[in-house]
Amino acid sequence: MLGKDPESQEGQSPTLFATDRTDRATYIAQGWRVTDPQVLAEIGPVPDHETLVEIPEEVLEFYVRRYQEGQGEEN
Repeated sequence: MLGKDPESQEGQSPTLFATDRTDRATYIAQGWRVTDPQVLAEIGPVPDHETLVEIPEEVLEFYVRRYQEGQGEEN
C-alpha cells in the first residue's frame, strides 16, 4: 500500500497499491466504481474483464512520491 485518501471516511478509502511484479511496474487503484451514465458514455466500451474506478487526485500523489524516489522506474 502506497497510501489512502486522507479525506476518506472509514470503509470508503480510495487507496493506491504498488504490485511486486517483476516483469513491469504496475499499480492497483481502489476507488469508487464509476456508474455515472454520462461518464461511461464519454469513455466508451469497457471490456467485461476490466472496470473503471475513480480516485481522488490526492491519492495519485502517492505515486508521484514513489516515482520521485526512484521506486517507480520500470526495469
